[in-house]
This record gives sequence, structure tokens and C-alpha cells, in this order.
Amino acid sequence: MRGLDFLAIDHILLAMPKGAEKKAHDFFHGVLGFEVIEKPAELAKRGGLWFKFNHFELHLGVEEPFYPAKKAHPAFRVRELEVLKEHLSNQGISYIEDEELPDAKRVFLEDPFGNRLEILERLHP
Repeated sequence: MRGLDFLAIDHILLAMPKGAEKKAHDFFHGVLGFEVIEKPAELAKRGGLWFKFNHFELHLGVEEPFYPAKKAHPAFRVRELEVLKEHLSNQGISYIEDEELPDAKRVFLEDPFGNRLEILERLHP
């Protein structure tokens, strides 16, 4: 349709509990290595954190009451899942391996707040 030119996903938003910014920072920046990006001043008043990796953004926003997303989730693609699994294990982060997706290796894990995350490696990119 004319005028409906979707270009990309601008960002993904996950919810987090109020006052948990340090936990979010320690996990998404400290463990996963995402870059912290500054929120606009007006939005920073609401709490939460924003992160970036490559040209993708992940926003964590405060939600009260907070309920973790147990089914809906972002899926992050990595180049070498085995390297990531070793890194997660070294950091004490547990994950569940899944082999049900054809042409991919993947794991599921939870962020510090119980939100479901999928991380996968496509076998035929």
C-alpha cells in the first residue's frame, strides 16, 4: 500500500521493575556486552535503560505492577552460539537448549527480571 513502507524495527521494549536499573545494566551491558545509550532527559525521568548492539536498540522500561514476559520475547541472532553458551556458563547464567527450529541452534534464558530471551545461530544464513 502506498505510504506504508516499513523500513526496520526501530527498537524492542522489555519491561522491568522499578529501581532495577543496576541489575539491567549488569546483565545487558556487563554480561551480554550491549552498549548503554543515553535516554532523552524527559524519558529518563521514568526510569529504565536503553542499550544498543550493532544498529539495533533494546529499551527497558519500568512497568508497575511488573510481570515478566514468559512467552513473548525478542530473539537475538549470534554468529557462534557455542561461544555465547560458554560465556553464559562462565557468568553463572543458565539457559535451556532447544533443537526444534529447523536450520538453527538456539537457547532460551531469562533476563534478571524473568523476561524470556531467545538467542540463536542460523545454520544457513
